[in-house]
Amino acid sequence: MRELDVVGVRVEMPSNQPIVLLREVGGDRFLPIWIGAVEATAIAFAQQGIVPPRPMTHDLFKDVLDAVGVTLEQVRITEVRDNTYYAELVLSGGVEISSRPSDSIALALRTGTPIYAAEPLLDEVGVLMADPDSDEQQEDEVARFRAFLEEVTPEDFSG
Repeated sequence: MRELDVVGVRVEMPSNQPIVLLREVGGDRFLPIWIGAVEATAIAFAQQGIVPPRPMTHDLFKDVLDAVGVTLEQVRITEVRDNTYYAELVLSGGVEISSRPSDSIALALRTGTPIYAAEPLLDEVGVLMADPDSDEQQEDEVARFRAFLEEVTPEDFSG
């Protein structure tokens, strides 16, 4: 498993579909995952530190975990099958729960929990960057990545 950071949420054109972009920590691969609008909002709110007047579903889930004394230890994005990504929540005590990656990411951002991706998944659908330490190279690669996203659809990421 490789640790990932959440780069952010974008709306890709022309599909107008939200996408969450994750980046391999200490590596040079990005993992794009198409997600729903509600989950995109939940992730963006968490990244920006926006606290809604009433708890959103992910805030409620965090509060329930806190109330029952359970911690979210890890989020694992495990595979993609038939254009659908799969993830697992790993709770204290070793309990694992199947989850959508978008919900897992939104919860991880609220709890400060690390996010991991399976190495075979990154090998299959990760987008390689040439030199992650060069700011100029990063900007060039991100521009190429955006051009790549304009040419593909979620269906192109089938296993």
